[in-house]
Parts: sequence; C-alpha cells; structure tokens
Amino acid sequence: MPPLHSDLVNATLSPEGLLLSADGPLLALQRDAGGELGGPLLVPQLAALARLCWRLKVMLSRPVIAAGQDVDIDLWVRAEPAESGVSLTIVDWQERPARDRMTSLDPMIEKPADGGWSWQIDTKMRFVTIDGDGLGLPERGARLTGHLKLIADEAGDMPILEALAERKPFHGQRAVPVSRGGEELILSGIPLFDISGRLMGYRGIAVATEADAEVVDTAIIGQTIAASDSFSPLFGRRLDKALRQPLGRIIANADTISGQLEGPLREDYAAYAADIGSAGRHLMELVDDLADLQAIDRPDFVVAQEEVDLADIARRTAGLLAVKAADRHIRIDAPRTDEALPAIGEFRRALQVMVNLLGNALRYSPDGSMIWVRLENEDGMARVVVADQGRGIALEDQERIFDKFERLGREDSGGSGLGLYISRKLARAMGGDITVESAPGQGARFLFTMPVGA
Repeated sequence: MPPLHSDLVNATLSPEGLLLSADGPLLALQRDAGGELGGPLLVPQLAALARLCWRLKVMLSRPVIAAGQDVDIDLWVRAEPAESGVSLTIVDWQERPARDRMTSLDPMIEKPADGGWSWQIDTKMRFVTIDGDGLGLPERGARLTGHLKLIADEAGDMPILEALAERKPFHGQRAVPVSRGGEELILSGIPLFDISGRLMGYRGIAVATEADAEVVDTAIIGQTIAASDSFSPLFGRRLDKALRQPLGRIIANADTISGQLEGPLREDYAAYAADIGSAGRHLMELVDDLADLQAIDRPDFVVAQEEVDLADIARRTAGLLAVKAADRHIRIDAPRTDEALPAIGEFRRALQVMVNLLGNALRYSPDGSMIWVRLENEDGMARVVVADQGRGIALEDQERIFDKFERLGREDSGGSGLGLYISRKLARAMGGDITVESAPGQGARFLFTMPVGA
C-alpha cells in the first residue's frame, strides 16, 4: 500500500454499488478487502457515502477513515451523483499506523481482552476479512460456520441468523471455535449495505469475556434503537415512489377540471376540483417533508460546504413566493440587488430553509401587511432575519414550534408540522441555527444563521 497520494484518486460506482472503475490506490484497497473491480465496493465507509449520495441525489463531501492491511487511512472524499451511478473523488489520502481494530464498530467501544478479533462476512456467511488470530486466520471465502459452532440462546434462537433475515444489527451470539474446543466467544455485528440498500454482509467483533461483550453490545443496541427511530431507506423509497406518481396525476386532473380546459362546467363542480387539487398539493408537500425527515434524522446525514450568498438566496425566495404574497396583498421587503452576504453551506438546503421561513411568515401574516427580510453579519455568523406582522408566538411556545409535527393547535390544512423542525436541523447541519423572537400580538422574527463566508 503506497504511503501517501498527493494526486486525486477517482472511482465510479453503479447504482447497485458495484465498483466499475478505480485508480490504483483505491483498487488496491478494494483487493485488500477481498473484492475486485466489477464487484461490490468492500470499503464500508466509502460504500456508505456513495449509497447516501445516490439516495439523496446530492453532492456530498466528508472525511472518511478506512482500514488497510497494516495502516489506517485518513481520506477526504467527494461523492457526486450521475445518471449511471456515483463518482468518487478522493482529494486527500494520508496513511498512519493502524490503531487497534477492535474499536471499529464504535469509537466508544473499549479494547477487548486478549483473544478478541474483528471480522467481515458476506450474506452467505463467508469471510471477507479477518483481523486477529482468534481462528488461526482462515482463508478468505471460508464459511464462518466451518470455523465456529454457533450456540443458541436460552430461547433457542440464533441472534446472527435472525439478524441476517431481518437486516439488522445483532449482539450476544455465542460460539465455540471448532479447532479449539470449548473456548467460548461472543459475536456482535452491524449490517453493511450497498448504494441501492441491498445487504452486502456484516462487520463485527468477537470477544472472549462477558465484560467486553457488554461494552460492545451496548453500542450495538444503541445502533439498533437509532435505526428504529426513523424510516428504513427501503421503506422511504417505496413510500415516495408509491405516492408521488398518483398524487401528481390527481393534481393534474383536478387542475384540468377546475380550469375548465375541456369545456364549461358547473361552478360548484369546478370549485370541488380546485379543492381536490389543493388537497393533493398538501399531500405532495407532506411526502417531500417525510423524505427530508428520513434523510436528516440519519446519523450519517451531511451537507455540502460551498460558498453561497444569503442575500441572493433571500431575493430568490421572495421571487418564488411573490405571486402567493400578491394574492393576499402582502408586501415582501427583500434585500436590495446591491446587497451581498457571503456564507458557507449548501445552496439547495439554504434555499429550502428560506422558502420555509418566508412561507411560514406569509401563512401567519394578515392580508395587506408587510414582511421584512434583513441581513446581518455579526461574530463570524451571517444572519437573515424574517420579520412579520402576524399574531406572534407566546414565550412558552417558542421552542415547541421546532418539534416534529407541532402545529400549535392549528386546524387548517396548511403545513405538516415538519417545516421548522427540518429547517432547524438543516441550519445546524450547516454550522448555523434558527431561533425566534416574538410576543403575542407583536409578530415574529426568525433568525437564520450560517457561518460567514469570505
């Protein structure tokens, strides 16, 4: 393995997670893990980044630590979606002596006692990699059950087999090395997925003492709970696909009917169709919010770091909502064209936050009122202030409005109660925040901050 690479290292992956091309250093890393060109990418951290990039269809850039045979490798990786899959570019590659691999499941796991070792298997329970002398280093491709005799728990179940069937982490699987008799080991592991969400196998740790098993199992249980707190990627994709297309047809047909494009229609029927179209749009917004919720609640969610102009984003947002504001005779006082406010974050996500904040201001503002959008730069933070003349927010409610599905008792059909929750999560992911200043009857001021740019 070369010690350091100053040049860019590139690779391409198919939508299914197959490594279609790779420069020499990455291909060597793939082969060290037991893979080849044309097979699944077997570097879990890179595969996870590519999978997230493909699912979200956005460019991602983040640091990654990969394990070579004798070194740990610090990488800075950029993943970009394309029609044919994902392009990976490693812009920095630094190698250092390997730390103890027994901590690979979680940085909080302490080093296991002597006799512990780490492993990776495929979906047929064949070894892909093994690190340690716990089994006398069996050949790659050897079956786990050929070297370990699995022991059922008190209920007669095998945790590792149940996990394989349900694609979830497992812990507390007892086993005895076939070649060494009765020296019992305890296995724990986490699943590995490709870009499309297909299970690739498991990576885990084997320890020889109950104390080490308790530490490892606590981390595994935490990952299981975290995974259960949100939609699975597969469920999210199915929900999005199942709802978006029929809702689009409903909205289009309702607009055709209400607009009387096919001929004259009774006024009440046209009004019914307009109501159907409005309800369809509300459901489509809810689908969008649920898709965002699935993405941002995942522990591996990241945003791009790029130079943006918050003044430009604020003006664009005012333009997008100008028609809606004009319908209610509300004036939006946006930043002047000669104003600029450089910041660091992701353009698409910052625009999403601004659309939500200004959309909320419109929703709660009385007809004929004004909304102000102001720019500030203070203490290394760029700030956009959205102020309205609405009914205001009581002090005790000013944190509640950022909770999931919180609508403060509203009974109208507008909004899902997710917008502010998602917006604050996005702002914080970009190194900023969203706060509110308000009092009943005095309107509200929402402050959206991001790190200041050059």
